[in-house]
Amino acid sequence: MRFLLIEDNDELARAVADRLALDGHAVDIARDLATVEDCMAGASYDLVLLDIMLPDGDGRSFLDRHRASGRETPVIVLTARSQVSDRVSMLDLGADDYITKPFDFTELEARCRAVLRRRQGTARNELSFGDLVFDPLNAVVTVAGERQDLRNRELRLLEVFLSAPGRVFSKSQLVDRLFSFSDDVSENAIEVYVGRLRKKLRASSVQIETMRGIGYRMTGP
Repeated sequence: MRFLLIEDNDELARAVADRLALDGHAVDIARDLATVEDCMAGASYDLVLLDIMLPDGDGRSFLDRHRASGRETPVIVLTARSQVSDRVSMLDLGADDYITKPFDFTELEARCRAVLRRRQGTARNELSFGDLVFDPLNAVVTVAGERQDLRNRELRLLEVFLSAPGRVFSKSQLVDRLFSFSDDVSENAIEVYVGRLRKKLRASSVQIETMRGIGYRMTGP
């Protein structure tokens, strides 16, 4: 998954980004609203983590514009404001959830998972297709009940395919979902990760099919 973290505190921003990167997520950091617009124009995101107090304005103005433009990317607000009225106003503006600073990283991760599950229309952590089951919380993949060991980037690639079985993803779309702006990668890297993932899923009835000249899609039995 690719996240946009909007936070002007360098220490907190780096700590959150590093923690999410341990789970294989790509994280772009924007420290002001001007940078946010550049990021949103250049990439698509699975989740936005939004601080309210920013150097060049209020994060709520971004949230208001974000929803008014029809964007459906989920937003979790990171706020030091604990008053009920503040939290209610942010939810009314279109925030999917909020977490009050200071927060525990495990709670932040749990809220991210919960918001993404709601967006995917499921109440469970597990994603499944055919004989393939993926538990993102515990980073466990099983094929016909047998556990398979995948590295973080392979897990995230699998998660992208499982989020929309049958959908064709181009190489550029997969790069966009798996890597941040700070990652120096080419589309050839996708071929490498797809190849690794195929090898680890070869005992499965599920396949990652190459659509020549277009991209890849996950197909079932």
